[in-house]
Amino acid sequence: MAINRVSQLLGAVVIIILLPSFVAGQSSDSTDWALSVAGEYRVVPNVTYLTTNNWDSKLDLYLPRNIAETTPTLIYIHGGAHVYGSKEESVLRILPYLNLGWAVVNVEYRLGRVSRAPAAVEDCICAVRWVIENADEYSLNSDMVIVTGASAGSHLALSTAMLPASTGLDLQCPGEPVKIAAVINWYGLTDVLERLEGPHSRPGTVAWFGSNPDRRELAQFVSPIKYVREGLPPIVTVHGDEDPRVPYTQATRLHEGLEAAGVPNQLITISGGGHGGFSPDEMSQSFVAIRQFLADHVF
Repeated sequence: MAINRVSQLLGAVVIIILLPSFVAGQSSDSTDWALSVAGEYRVVPNVTYLTTNNWDSKLDLYLPRNIAETTPTLIYIHGGAHVYGSKEESVLRILPYLNLGWAVVNVEYRLGRVSRAPAAVEDCICAVRWVIENADEYSLNSDMVIVTGASAGSHLALSTAMLPASTGLDLQCPGEPVKIAAVINWYGLTDVLERLEGPHSRPGTVAWFGSNPDRRELAQFVSPIKYVREGLPPIVTVHGDEDPRVPYTQATRLHEGLEAAGVPNQLITISGGGHGGFSPDEMSQSFVAIRQFLADHVF
């Protein structure tokens, strides 16, 4: 089992580093970049962005060195059904964005064992606000904040961009309205209730809500699909059409709703794809499409 895990991690490194065409204006030799990245970035680890419920929520900053102006800032939120996972486990997933020369903020949040729903949503909204409010100190571009994640992490990324202030989920970190430039949604939950009850229910989501008597209402309350409306930031979604954990219909419903609301968006369908685990070619093509989407609607 350990050997298989190491092989998967090494494979992930190769897949991410060798993604073609994702870097604009940099050397096509990804090996040179991989060898020099330590000198091109500095890391500020474990910065506390929120203390609540006797828990310090932390983030890591990956900051480009020797740049004349601020670059886009990517906020990455890890997955794990809101009940497991860590920011450290997700470091390999941020490599394509470091390869672009972007600043990256890797965020952790309260998992279900610390605080049940909607704590993770509250934390991630506060993380985005912290990034924007501390942008000058770390030379971050607060006008070009892009949020992403995978699975539950993308649910949280979508939530930071789509849940309005009227939900009150930002009351523990009051400030100016959160402004997000775009969301990159990797097979994220958009209808949380569908994962709480019925044939698509998953143990992690059930554990996140526990025995709260209002859990049905709360699941709908933190479902991004409920808040589709005009004026949202551009959203690009990557989803496998045979995903056994987050139904592909969650992606299509989001896409159709955003289209009707006039929100710039794109659905990248991985034919036969499951819950992540896409092939190197599928990953490469997805990143090329993401880059083009951001060029068309953000940059």
